[in-house]
Amino acid sequence: MIDVMKMVKARTYMKRNEPFLYSWHAYVGYELDLFKSFERPMTQFDVADALDLDEQLLAQWVAIGVSIGYLKEVSRNRYQIKNRWKLPKSKGNNSSGVLLKEMMELHLPTLLQYPEMMRNRSRLHFDEGEHAGTVAETSRLLEVLAYPKMAKRLKEKNCRRVLDIGCGEGGYIKKMGLRFPSTQFTGIEISEEVVETAKQLTASQDNVSIEQADLWNYKPESLQDMVMVNNVLHYIPLEKRQALFKEISSWVEKGGVLSIVTPIAGGPDSPPFANVFNSFFSSFDNLYRLPKREELIEWGEEAGLELLSLQTVIKEGGWYIVQYEKKS
Repeated sequence: MIDVMKMVKARTYMKRNEPFLYSWHAYVGYELDLFKSFERPMTQFDVADALDLDEQLLAQWVAIGVSIGYLKEVSRNRYQIKNRWKLPKSKGNNSSGVLLKEMMELHLPTLLQYPEMMRNRSRLHFDEGEHAGTVAETSRLLEVLAYPKMAKRLKEKNCRRVLDIGCGEGGYIKKMGLRFPSTQFTGIEISEEVVETAKQLTASQDNVSIEQADLWNYKPESLQDMVMVNNVLHYIPLEKRQALFKEISSWVEKGGVLSIVTPIAGGPDSPPFANVFNSFFSSFDNLYRLPKREELIEWGEEAGLELLSLQTVIKEGGWYIVQYEKKS
């Protein structure tokens, strides 16, 4: 009886892990651009030869693709993609594949080290240089989803001066600068290399300026109508976040807006991945746990900011855009 129960449990875990195959298959297809190769009927040999890939491993990937409905056999030994709408676009097209890449190459390997970290009471160290490219791509995808909410608020408040803290390559303010030519945009970024890239990408825009600066040693020359803090809070230790809110609040004009894009720590009713995301950040000695909803409200109130809205950007990952108005 005990052996039967063991087998039932094992089969249950196998069934529960079947959805992982869909993510794994899509990730491999995105990373090697295989879905593009199979847009028209192709043999495994021709694709392996064209991309210089291991034909046997490609055959296994194709077999799994057929079994889960991502590929279909259209004639003898020729395969083609099926249900195109389910598959990630090719690289460089704001593809959902960047989220798969980050999950497979960064999140899952980190979570698999949990036993060792718990035994040794240790943490990993996040190597920003190693993962900068993937994280930057994910940020660009987030920009596509968060930008309309920022632009709507900027237009509503008729903002004339906007500051982007941790602007990265300047994606948000580049787009906003084109749409709102009478608004002056300033971006600050700590990385000199990233600053140079941002300057090159916005060089033709007279209403956009980029500065190399450390957040903790910076103060704008004049009060701002909007301050944006995107994908930054998880780099700030928990004990410094209230002070950060108060400092940034002092830079905002009365009636102005503080706009934050951040994942929020999941609760019992949150999608599972929102809680897993927090586990990921907690695994590093130089990244910090995600804020809770009540903390974001409290930090704002203590800094003289009234919550305007808390809107979903990516529900499954717990990403939100949180906006406040300066009251005093």
